[in-house]
Amino acid sequence: MATLTGFRITKARHVATAFDGEGARRVGGRWNLPGVRAVYLGEGVAIATLEVLVHALRPQLLAEAYRLVRVELPRASTLDLPTEALPPGWNDPASTQVSAPIGTQWLRQGASLALRVPSAVVPYEHSLLLNPAHPDFARVKIHPPETFLFDVRLTASGG
Repeated sequence: MATLTGFRITKARHVATAFDGEGARRVGGRWNLPGVRAVYLGEGVAIATLEVLVHALRPQLLAEAYRLVRVELPRASTLDLPTEALPPGWNDPASTQVSAPIGTQWLRQGASLALRVPSAVVPYEHSLLLNPAHPDFARVKIHPPETFLFDVRLTASGG
């Protein structure tokens, strides 16, 4: 069976709940409206890192303890959302008005376990949106978390 690999970087204190989708449900995200659970992954460690960096309100928060979690999921349970299929403004850095309803509709319909989407940070890279309410979520293999340190040069105060 073909698999797809994703990576999630989370604060160590949240690693036990990193895959319940509760954080995204509370505040919403690029691909989900508040009230709808979702789990965000980067298709690679580099894009997962950049996604955390663009959301870090204060660079000093990156000095906290973080964990990197690798996951594997069935490729057959993943839908691709190509950039060409998205309307203008889907990647607006200041607003998720265009993209959040698209992902929310997908999550509510339960069309698949995962949705592979272009990253709004680096459009040539991809993120994975997992639906924790999908019946295939039990097929996601979550590997043990590893310590993850951000290179200090990635912050304004580091270099």
